[in-house]
Amino acid sequence: MRKIYAFIFLSLLLTASTVCFASEIYKKNKRTIVIPLHANPRLKFGADRLAKSLSLIGYDVKIVQKDKVPNGNEIIVIGTKGDQLLAGLSVSTAKQVGKEGFTIGYNKNRNLVIEGADHSGALYGCMELVDEIKVKNKLPEDILITDQPQMVLRGTCIGLQKTDFLPGREIYEYPYTPESFPWFYDKDHWVRYLDMMVENRYNSLYLWNGHPFSSLVRLKDYPYAVEVDDETFKKNEEVFKFLTEEADKRGIWVIQMFYNIIIPKPFADKHGLKTQDRNRPIIPLIADYTRKSIAAFVEKYPNVGLLVALGEAMEGVGQDDIDWFTKTIIPGVKDGLKAAGIKEEPPIVLRAHDTHAPSVMAASLPLYKNLYTENKFNGEALTTYTPRGSWAELHRELSRVAPVHISNVHILANLEPFRYGSADFIQKSVQAMDKIYGSKGLHLYPQSGYWDWPYTADKINERQLQIDRDWIWYKEWGRYAWNSYRDRNEEINYWGKELGDKYGTDLAAGKAILNAYEESGEISPKLLRRYGITDGNRQTLTLGMLMTQLINPYRYGLFTLMYESEAPEGEMIIEYAEKAWKKEGHIGETPVQVAKEVIEHGKKALISINEAAPSVTKDTAEFRRLRNDMHCYDAMANFYAEKVKSALWVLRYKYSNDITDLEKALPLLEKSVAHYAELVKLTQNDYLYANSMQTKQRKIPMRGVDKTFIHWKEMLPVFTRELNHFKRSIDSLKVVSSGKINALKPYTNAEVKVLSANGTYIVDKGIGIFTDSTAVIKEVTEKLKGLKGVKLNKEQQIRSGTTLEFSNKAPVKVLVGYFNVKGPQYLKAPELETDASANNYGQSEIKILNALVLDGYPPVNIHAYSFPAGTNILTLGKGACMILGFINEKEEMRIFNAGLDGNGKDIDWLFE
Repeated sequence: MRKIYAFIFLSLLLTASTVCFASEIYKKNKRTIVIPLHANPRLKFGADRLAKSLSLIGYDVKIVQKDKVPNGNEIIVIGTKGDQLLAGLSVSTAKQVGKEGFTIGYNKNRNLVIEGADHSGALYGCMELVDEIKVKNKLPEDILITDQPQMVLRGTCIGLQKTDFLPGREIYEYPYTPESFPWFYDKDHWVRYLDMMVENRYNSLYLWNGHPFSSLVRLKDYPYAVEVDDETFKKNEEVFKFLTEEADKRGIWVIQMFYNIIIPKPFADKHGLKTQDRNRPIIPLIADYTRKSIAAFVEKYPNVGLLVALGEAMEGVGQDDIDWFTKTIIPGVKDGLKAAGIKEEPPIVLRAHDTHAPSVMAASLPLYKNLYTENKFNGEALTTYTPRGSWAELHRELSRVAPVHISNVHILANLEPFRYGSADFIQKSVQAMDKIYGSKGLHLYPQSGYWDWPYTADKINERQLQIDRDWIWYKEWGRYAWNSYRDRNEEINYWGKELGDKYGTDLAAGKAILNAYEESGEISPKLLRRYGITDGNRQTLTLGMLMTQLINPYRYGLFTLMYESEAPEGEMIIEYAEKAWKKEGHIGETPVQVAKEVIEHGKKALISINEAAPSVTKDTAEFRRLRNDMHCYDAMANFYAEKVKSALWVLRYKYSNDITDLEKALPLLEKSVAHYAELVKLTQNDYLYANSMQTKQRKIPMRGVDKTFIHWKEMLPVFTRELNHFKRSIDSLKVVSSGKINALKPYTNAEVKVLSANGTYIVDKGIGIFTDSTAVIKEVTEKLKGLKGVKLNKEQQIRSGTTLEFSNKAPVKVLVGYFNVKGPQYLKAPELETDASANNYGQSEIKILNALVLDGYPPVNIHAYSFPAGTNILTLGKGACMILGFINEKEEMRIFNAGLDGNGKDIDWLFE
């Protein structure tokens, strides 16, 4: 019996001890988070996030709102500088924090204090402590952190756009509807996205759309302008309100973007107008509608900013831009502020694209002070972290005139759709924004699939979300927008651990995955900046390039700014070939150098990803896709490298006329096609498409119409035909030693009646083409001889543009000659980089290069505008050009270089 009592006593003693021990643990893990009595929503959100992170590791946490700290040392105090709650509690630190900055530390009473310079600073202090807890799996016992962001604005963007046009509409015209954008109405999706943003310290969200106002406001004077039904309109109001409130809790400023001048279709139809007309002068009716739309929007959504794109949908650079901004947009904002009784000016971001932003700013700052500027970092691609030239100077000029200048990482047409996560390249890019451009803001596009948000191009049963697949893209840019001057060795360890945690590997394998990202991350930038046609989204780099695009880039509207500003100093393929023939020294980064380097990057990426593969234990399906992308990068690098080496032998033939040069090119081209066939295999079952823009704007390597040529398997037959044609061309040259192509047959005049009061002329040598000039045609290609051109007044063209009215019984092409030089006196050739409507008539592609020389003028390139049967009007912008005649729409136009600029013969016929 005594033994039983002893056992019971011992059991009770042990139980009591256990309870006491547990009680001590429980007491030790209790925390009270104190926030001000009237705390800002951002501060509440931060406190809630901190409480949840502590709860996950076993703390018992409660949040109280007081203006005085209770007694005890298990307290976390959160507030902003100057709050009554923080009186006497400040943590001693030598650093002074600015906007969005914070200090975290223990005070003398062992209270853990988070003090923000402002509400966002307090929020970020909470998020920083959450990150510390995640790493250490406990609340740090000793901590002192003072930090603030490097960039004032750190933003991401989402496009309310589609991969193709809506029926009966043009580019950018997408009303907000559940049919077009079901994800827009998914509040859980918005919460996930906003949480990603705050975790990565982004503070601005840009929504891109051509004309959002007709989906979000209803005007008393123009009720018919609304483009959605009443039920959808109410949903749009509800979602927009929800989005802005949830964003504000997280310190995120929502910015609505719009293009100028786009008007809603119901409004346009009622007044007999086009929704878009780049060459249309400012019309009072449209100005009144736009001003009232902006006013209603500002009044209804006072916490939403505006991003204004003056270019593209109106007359590019000119007085109209300034007038529209100063007499329509800014007054509209002011009207809205007055109606809402708001005195503080919301920021307006002026996009520098296709406008002279410094002039617009000079005219606007006296009227409105809170203006920002924004300009593309590397055009619509990612090419270099060493920008230079005129593009860098424009950024610097904007940074001097604007309170905040923002660098926009835009579209990424050379990266999609393969995964990209080079921390090194991104860190150096943000440093360049700061040191070279003077930017104080980042505006970040999705890494791929902008036009197909929220999905990636990966071929998976359930479509993959971009925020899941491209998590590292958002995390890297966000980290370096906060601070780009972090120690490189520490960053390798940081990202190695992040990747190791994601894929369940050790640090060494995580670093290997990072190295694969960084080696592959050099390939697309180097390829585009040294071989590409454009930094715009009319080129999809990963689909490859035609041989003619490599050996004759000017034929395809070469955008030279990319080489002059968005690449290190170096040489294009055609420059390298000419210098090699002349035995001249080479300068900077060369095509041959890049061919070698991208092959090496591909090899190293594969070695690193394969090194990590055996230790991967988590997210194995995604790792397989990442590994496959490394193989895709390798195949693409080899395809380009072999094709460029082949192109250099082809270009040598241009000077040597030696067929053996072409024979040396042939095996290299065969290797290139073989590598592309491998790329097709790698993408066949893994990707739905290469490019998310699947419209007529996409031109290179092939014109994308009705979602054609969007996959590698569609391009392989094209490259195979190109190879076979080249083989036949070599055989033909061996038979016909002269190597001459068939004589050119002139175009045939179409039956057209010119209704404008213009004279005509027959195209030939010695003929004058302007009514106010004695200059005559000096040289002209046989293809144009005998056409009936239209005489124009050059001075009138420069002053007010060109308008030509004509009637035709059958569809025709109007041949327009553009002088091959830039200047205010010459009409700018169609260019999709700055004008999204530049191919509405099929006019963006040069049909004949250097087709004509007018005495005393630069050489002329020919573009063709297609018109249906009926009465038509051709409207062109300001600047001199030529109307060289009309041909039947069905008449074939083989693209070639007439060579009248004196720079050598056309050899494109070798491949087509």
